[in-house]
Formats: sequence, structure tokens, C-alpha cells
Amino acid sequence: MTTLLISHSACLGHETPPGHPERSARLRAVLDALNDASFDTLSREDAPLAGIDDIARVHPRTHVEALLAAVPKEGFARIDADTAMSPGSGEAALRAAGAVIRAVDQVATGKTQNAFCAVRPPGHHAEPETPMGFCLFNNVAVGALYAREKHGLLKAAVIDFDVHHGNGTQAMFEADKNLFYGSTHQSPLYPGTGDASETGVGNIVNVPLSASAGEGADSVAFKAAFEKVILPALRAFEPNILFISAGFDGHADDPLAGLNLTEADYVWATKELMAVADSACDGRIVSTLEGGYDLRALARSTSAHVATLMGR
Repeated sequence: MTTLLISHSACLGHETPPGHPERSARLRAVLDALNDASFDTLSREDAPLAGIDDIARVHPRTHVEALLAAVPKEGFARIDADTAMSPGSGEAALRAAGAVIRAVDQVATGKTQNAFCAVRPPGHHAEPETPMGFCLFNNVAVGALYAREKHGLLKAAVIDFDVHHGNGTQAMFEADKNLFYGSTHQSPLYPGTGDASETGVGNIVNVPLSASAGEGADSVAFKAAFEKVILPALRAFEPNILFISAGFDGHADDPLAGLNLTEADYVWATKELMAVADSACDGRIVSTLEGGYDLRALARSTSAHVATLMGR
């Protein structure tokens, strides 16, 4: 099994204000972990720049151009209380979306079985005309619509196990029956969306999880959400390509939420998703980094996820 890692040093150039949890140290921790000798067989590529046309499939062109024009020449430009841009943010955002596009190309043409995009800024909160929640462009949605237009992969599915609901991805998918979005997430929690009643045109599946102080309880609830709801719906959808919004902030050590997941939970979920992809779409998986804010937990969880994609 071949797995491709796509990243770019420009993603480190998206600086955030001091004390901000979504900082460049996150990506450094991930890349350091994946530079371990145990990942020597991992294929690696630099992320290209996404084209405006590619991003404009999910965000209006005027919005894309206005956001890039607002990148500051120095200091920070605040978009909202949580989201800011620095001089390197424009290129970082284009590389992050470009990584997912490149991953689609390589997976769709059979040059690699699956791919992991180690990029930032993350993307799943970015709505069509609203950057938010640390996110500028919705990287996974850009990849899904690119896969459809350029490779004829009509039915694209996104499974999101970030602890926060991917309101942006849901907003972009909810009216299109050939796009599927399935999410497990803590609730109540930012951004306040993701109720089980939000079903789109039958293509949206949300399983909110309550934070629990009981040891192991969150793992049980997480696995039950997948086994009873997410995986059956995904199998019924029969995707042509599967995307993973891989946020690791549901980890017990993460400071921004209250679930108590472990690396073993992410390994289990990854294996289950790989099994569906093997049966539905020749194993085609593109995974991209979303959240995760405790550096050590993020590094361990990402390593476990990528090792599993590699078949280890």
C-alpha cells in the first residue's frame, strides 16, 4: 500500500497572534513526527498553489479575490475574534487547498492508494463567503468538487471526526445529493451547528457527542456513532472517493474541548473508513489535517493515523 504525504513550508508562514492555539508549531510537531525513521517509506511531495478557479468552485470568485487582497503586508489582519491573517497567510491558504487537489490527482490516477495533507490553515469551518474558526478556504470541499469535475468522481464523501462540527463543509454540501458529509463532534461546542436533525437532502449525517468524565466512555460513544450511524450511511452512499477531515482535538489531552479520545480511537476509525473505501471506491482516500491543539497529542495522533493509512 502506498501513502503520499503532501505539505509545504509555506504553511508554516501563516502566523497567528501570540497565544493563538492554531499556530505554526502545530504543523512543525506533525512534520517532525512524520520525519521519524519509521515513516521512511512514506512518499512525499510539496503542495502546489491552488488556482483561483479551483477555489471558486466552492467560494465565490469575488470572495476569494477579496480575501487574498486583504492579506496584510505586515502585522495581522483580523477577520473575526478567532481568525486572523499575516503576510504569509495567502500563500499558506493556497498551498493548503493545493495539497488536497494534488492528493486527488494522485489518488484518482492510481499513483498512490491514499494521501495525507499536512497543511494549515485548516478548512472545515470556512463557509462559502465567511472565513471563520481559524479557517480561510474550505480545503476538503475544494478537493471534493475538483475530484468531480476533473476526474469524474461524481460522488464524494467527507467524514469529519474533528471535535468541532464542520459547519462550512456542511453548508457547501447540504443541497447536493451527490456529496455526503458525516460528522462526529462534541456538542454543545463551537460553532453550535451539527444537530442530528440537520440532514440536508438526506446526505448529511451528524452525531453529536456529549463530553463525559467517565474513563473510556467517550471512546465507546465515538465507536457507537460510527458503527450505528456514520458507517452504514457512508456504505449506502457508495462514494467514488472518500475524504477525511482529520481533526485530532477530540483527544483527551486537547485544551479546546472535552472529549477523551486516544490515538487508539483514531486508528480504529481510520481502519473502519479504509474498509469502506476498499469496498466502495478502490481504497481512494484523501485525508487532510484540521484541528488538534496539544502538540504532543497531535503528533502522536497524526502519526497513528498516517501509519494506519500506510497499512501498519
